[in-house]
Amino acid sequence: MAGSGSGGTKGARGGKSRFDDIYDRPDPRAYFRLLAPLEYEIPHHAQPVFRRVAAERAALDDGRPHRPTVLDVCCSYGINAALLNHDVTLAEMYERYASPACRTMSTAELAARDKEFYAERRRPDAVPVFGLDVSAPAVHYALEVGLLDAAFTDDLEQGSPGPGLNRALAEVGLITLTGGGSYVTARTFTALLDGARRPVWISAFVLRTVSYQPIVRALAAHGLRTTVDVSRSYPQRLFTDERERQYAIAAVRALGGDPAGREEAGRFHTLHYESRPDTP
Repeated sequence: MAGSGSGGTKGARGGKSRFDDIYDRPDPRAYFRLLAPLEYEIPHHAQPVFRRVAAERAALDDGRPHRPTVLDVCCSYGINAALLNHDVTLAEMYERYASPACRTMSTAELAARDKEFYAERRRPDAVPVFGLDVSAPAVHYALEVGLLDAAFTDDLEQGSPGPGLNRALAEVGLITLTGGGSYVTARTFTALLDGARRPVWISAFVLRTVSYQPIVRALAAHGLRTTVDVSRSYPQRLFTDERERQYAIAAVRALGGDPAGREEAGRFHTLHYESRPDTP
């Protein structure tokens, strides 16, 4: 989960670079500093999509007394939650965490400032958001500054949800994903849906270099129908080097895709999958 969403240069998995170490820091400054030159942008593209889907899901009367909660899988420092519930852009977040003022603060000082920053920009239509990520430092920071209402570090690739996450799943109505499609598998989604108590929708941005079909099949087994517009893709980030570019081109072709104008042009691209109950 953490360390998997963006890729980087600290080793590679399947040819895709990784930045595992930026997710174990006590605050998000290294995350933004390292990803800025790579123009990591998928949360920006997901922002309006997640707002739309969250509003549609909240408008669905499922007989429960409270608004459905969003569960952001591979949430790291709560970036998607920040963009979903606050009047802020990804570009502004890059600028904020790279600013001279933020660079010289201690983590405690930054957290205090961030808590005020996001509270002042909280949207009136904000929805409750839980976070799931194996990086304890990242989710702790997101909780401390008020981006997440609850956070969990359960590794569902290795085991079942713990008691806390299992209780939280009773309120989840929407699962979002922007960075973990290369690393979480059907095991994670099966565990989450097995614990669901209300209708769950899923909105996921997944790299074109990996097949989402095993997850689609697992979702179908839980009564969810998945749609995707393969003609439209969303850029994720620049490649770290030519090795990574060649890996992506080959991976896309192996899945029957065309890398022309996308991966061949120097960036990872994602597809947006939406899954909803296959009922009227």
